[in-house]
Amino acid sequence: MELVLAAAIGVLAASGVWLLLRPRTFQLIIGLTLISYAVNLFIFSIGGLRTGADPVLQDAAGGIAQYADPLPQALVLTAIVIGFATTALFLVVLLTSRGLTGNDHVDGEDGTP
Repeated sequence: MELVLAAAIGVLAASGVWLLLRPRTFQLIIGLTLISYAVNLFIFSIGGLRTGADPVLQDAAGGIAQYADPLPQALVLTAIVIGFATTALFLVVLLTSRGLTGNDHVDGEDGTP
């Protein structure tokens, strides 16, 4: 399971970096979103890959090691909300820039010589 999660984080981060290097604004926004997803998965995996464990501490009969850590879950939830708001802001800036300049290239040029 750890190998699958590490591969998913790597693929998301690599795809995000590749899209960040593209010349169009929409691809840049999608790249930032993919990197955000990769970071969220990484933070979430720090809490441990346990299935069937309670996220909240109660009377721990078997010790504290049998419970999942709730802090990474709270951090990821907060990061998802902030990432969604940031993506919405980027899309508004993209649409405004597209309306003012007539293209969606990052450097403002259309790419034709």
